[in-house]
Amino acid sequence: MTTPSTELTTAYALATAEEITRVREILAEAGLAGDNIRFAYLGLLDPPRRSAEAEDAPVQRRFRTFLHDITGGAPKDVTVSVTEGTVESVRELVTGETGELPVLEEEFAVVEEILSQDERWLKALADRNLELAKVRVAPLSAGVFEYPEEKGRRILRGLAFYQNFPEDSPWAHPIDGLVAYVDVVNKTVDQVLDFGPVPLPAEHGNYTDPELTGPLRETQKPINITQPEGPSFSVSGGNHVEWEKWSFDVGFDVREGVVLHNIAFQDGDRKRPIVKRASIAEMVVPYGDPSPVRSWQNYFDTGEYLVGQYANSLELGCDCLGEITYLSPVIADGFGNPREIRNGICMHEEDWSILAKHSDLWTGINYTRRNRRMVISFFTTIGNYDYGFYWYLYLDGTIEFEAKATGIVFTSAYPGKDYPYASQMAPGLGAPYHQHLFSARLDMALDGLTNRVEEEEAVRVPVSEENPRGNAFTRKRTLLARESEAVREANMAAGRTWHISNPESLNRLGEPVGYKLLPQGQPMLLADASSSVARRAAFATKDLWVTRYAEEERYPTGDFVNQHAGGAGLPAYVAQDRELDGEDIVIWHTFGLTHYPRPEDWPIMPVDTVGFKLRPDGFFDRSPVLDVPPSKPAGGHCHR
Repeated sequence: MTTPSTELTTAYALATAEEITRVREILAEAGLAGDNIRFAYLGLLDPPRRSAEAEDAPVQRRFRTFLHDITGGAPKDVTVSVTEGTVESVRELVTGETGELPVLEEEFAVVEEILSQDERWLKALADRNLELAKVRVAPLSAGVFEYPEEKGRRILRGLAFYQNFPEDSPWAHPIDGLVAYVDVVNKTVDQVLDFGPVPLPAEHGNYTDPELTGPLRETQKPINITQPEGPSFSVSGGNHVEWEKWSFDVGFDVREGVVLHNIAFQDGDRKRPIVKRASIAEMVVPYGDPSPVRSWQNYFDTGEYLVGQYANSLELGCDCLGEITYLSPVIADGFGNPREIRNGICMHEEDWSILAKHSDLWTGINYTRRNRRMVISFFTTIGNYDYGFYWYLYLDGTIEFEAKATGIVFTSAYPGKDYPYASQMAPGLGAPYHQHLFSARLDMALDGLTNRVEEEEAVRVPVSEENPRGNAFTRKRTLLARESEAVREANMAAGRTWHISNPESLNRLGEPVGYKLLPQGQPMLLADASSSVARRAAFATKDLWVTRYAEEERYPTGDFVNQHAGGAGLPAYVAQDRELDGEDIVIWHTFGLTHYPRPEDWPIMPVDTVGFKLRPDGFFDRSPVLDVPPSKPAGGHCHR
């Protein structure tokens, strides 16, 4: 098993509590941190691309942080070198142009507190005969709409729910027809829009209440997953993992969550790079109800709320089953202090059915091999929804990502039968149609950084002299040579996929080594092209974007998503129209769920899943799993 070098482990090690503390100290020494300053983001920067001559140079541990002044001072984007103990750069932001910094956790309570003292809000509740103490307000990102007075101000919008007692699920009782717009810096209420009382859905949604659960099942027998000799993977340097022929470094970012670095596969005597960096760089949840109370609803859970900071501490036997190895990443809280997320990352291997099987009539050989996969995952809770982010590595070289969506659907009062923009889940209780759209950022490195992308489609061949019986079909590949050509949509009818290859690395058949991106082909953003959310979430309008690598181009929506009018991120990147053929490239793949909530999704939603695969296609000279041994069940081997 290959031992990672000290250089590699140091360069991609998880951030430590000592480093985060040191960042805060350096900022304080420079007069950039104080009682009024909040850390809206703090994350470790990736090591820069290096030339061969620079490989032995010392690694710099550099952090980027977004600083918010709660008194209304200009926010700052700051880079700090912990290695050198210096502030490398300070950029003062003009929020009306750049957008606002991410939503702070402390601002959640501020919205409810401010509204509790607003006469318009109190009157609206009194008109509905609701007790203020039982009203919960969801603090929701504001987006950008026809309110010029909101430009350059930190705005959150509040929708209210009624909670009859502490264990009561407020999501069962939406207070409809009412919304408030709150300035969380000036602590003022811009608007309270009251469209009149709407009947409060009365039926509770308390999903652990025996009234709903009935007697719990007693039919399930235990499933015990044991590995008496321990797992087949090893962890060194704190976060460098070796499993079967795979190697990679596990990172964690407060914005993106789990990040995988340096994914490589041992092929004979060669350790072959495949992906330099893989992450889910954005997620947007646009809602499709045009009601004036909700027509503004869309949340960028990654860029506005930072999914990593709400990662759950996972429990053995509940979240993860089997022989588990946990990592506990350290992030910064809003005051710049280190906070450990205990058992925030779960790693294990699991059986995954059949890998290969054949019973040969001529040779008499009965051959069966079982598949396994390595799982790296975390779970996060953003308001009402819970999301699992799962990376899978398979024995045959396949890389897969799967998002799991569960939790509580966002509710409303149901306007009436056949309302075209929401489902009825319980009497009088609705849930708007919405989408969950993710952007995977895949910094490719197939046998190096000279990569290319071709679009592949199935081709039906008409009857002709060459094809007299009409049975022929073939495929075609089209090179995506420039960024302007590489903004693409999926087409499942044509079997459209994207083939990523390295023209400078050939397999034994003389073809460029490659991997194929297999999309699931679900709908992209369904909002109108002229809508605010379409401008802000342009990444979600297409299934594929390919860009030339640039260190500063990390997010498909740009650096500052909150209250940004749009145009940043991928639209700005591809506007440069750089050449892609044989270059250092990044694949951005959009995938997601379109959710028409069902009665079965209430009062808690069973997991729904969506994702994609990267599968080797000419990367290996032959099957890479010929050396997988047969399984050893009790009593002997599984065939030969």
